[in-house]
Amino acid sequence: MADRPEPYRGLFVLDASQGIAGPYCASLLAACGATVVKVEPPAGDWSRGLSTREGTQSVMHVAFNRGKRSVVLDLQTEAGRAAMARLAARADVMLEAFRPGVAKRLGLVPEAGKDDVVFLSISGFGQQGPNAERPATDGVVQAYSGLVSLNLGMDGIPHRTGQVMVVDMTTGLSAMIAVQAALAEQARDRAAGAAPRRRVLDVSLMQSAAALMAFNVAEAGLLGRVPPLSNVPAGTYQGSDGRWFMVAFLREAEWVQFCGVAGRPDLAADPRFDSFPKRAEHREALLPVLRETFAREPATAWTERFKAARMLCDMVNSPLDWLADPHAEAVEAAIPLAQPGLGTLPFPRLPGLGPWSVPAPALGEHTEAVLQEMGL
Repeated sequence: MADRPEPYRGLFVLDASQGIAGPYCASLLAACGATVVKVEPPAGDWSRGLSTREGTQSVMHVAFNRGKRSVVLDLQTEAGRAAMARLAARADVMLEAFRPGVAKRLGLVPEAGKDDVVFLSISGFGQQGPNAERPATDGVVQAYSGLVSLNLGMDGIPHRTGQVMVVDMTTGLSAMIAVQAALAEQARDRAAGAAPRRRVLDVSLMQSAAALMAFNVAEAGLLGRVPPLSNVPAGTYQGSDGRWFMVAFLREAEWVQFCGVAGRPDLAADPRFDSFPKRAEHREALLPVLRETFAREPATAWTERFKAARMLCDMVNSPLDWLADPHAEAVEAAIPLAQPGLGTLPFPRLPGLGPWSVPAPALGEHTEAVLQEMGL
C-alpha cells in the first residue's frame, strides 16, 4: 500500500451524504489519501439496510464507504448541529446530498466552512429549476434523462440498466472530477501567491446522466428526432446450452464476416440488410432469423468462432464468472477485503490507483474519538 498515490493526504473531508453518489465520491477521496469523516444519523446511512447485511453493515454500504471514519450525530438536536458546525469549520471539502434547502436548515452551508472550502451538493435535479425539490433515484433519472429509451433490449423493450446503479456511479465520478478540478485550481492559486477561493459545486444525477449520453443527445438534437439504431444486429444471443453471448461490430465489412461465421451468407446477400440503416429498418425481419440460427449450437461454440475470426464477441458472464476468469485472476482485478461483521469480500481494483483494501466503518465507530479531537 506504500506505493499507492495519495495526493490528498492531509485533506480533511466532511461527508454528510448518504446512498451511493456522494459516498462514492468521498470514498474515492479517501482512496487518494484524504481523511474522510462520514456523519450519519442515529439510524445510519440508509444504504446500511440494503443488499446482503449483518447487523448495521451491508455490502452496499461497504462498497461506497471504505476508508472513512463514522460519526453519529442527531442533527435534529442543538448538540448535534453544534458538533456538525465544529466539523464543518475544519473541513477542506464538504459533501451533502440532502434535497435543496434541507442542508441550509441544518446549518450545512458553505459559509460554515473555511474561507477556501470546496462545498459540494449532490441532488437529483440540481439546486435550481422546477424539479429542484423533487426526490429522485437512479432508475427514475435513467427514465427522465432518456437513458432507458436508448437501452432498447433485443426484445424491443426499453430497459433500465438493472442492478448496476450507473447514474449514481457516474454522478459520484462526476463529483470527484469536480472536486479535483476545484482543488487543482486552489493549488494553482497558492503557487501563484494568491488566496484560494471558496468553491461551491452543484452536481446532479440528471446532469450526470445527460453527460453520459453526450453523443446521443447531440445527435438527436441535431436531427430533431431520435436517430435509428446504428449497429443492428449487434447484441446478445442465446445458444442451445441456454447461455448468452454478446457480439458486436463497428464497420460494414464486418457484417459480411459476421454472416460467414454464423453460416448465413444468404443474409449478407440480401439487399434488405446490406447497410446499417437498412438493417435497422428491417430489424424485425432480421433478428428472429439470427436468434433461430444461434439457438442451434452452444453459446460457447459461437463465442470461440467469432473470437477466432477476430470479431468482437464474448460470453455474457455473471460477476462470479468474471471473478473466476483466468485473465481477471492473472491481473488480480479483484482483491480481498476483510470487512468486520461481513467477512472477506472481493472488490475490484480502483482503475489506475493500485490495490486498496481498507474496510468501511461500523455505525458510529469513531464518534467518541472524533468529537474528542474537536474538543467536544
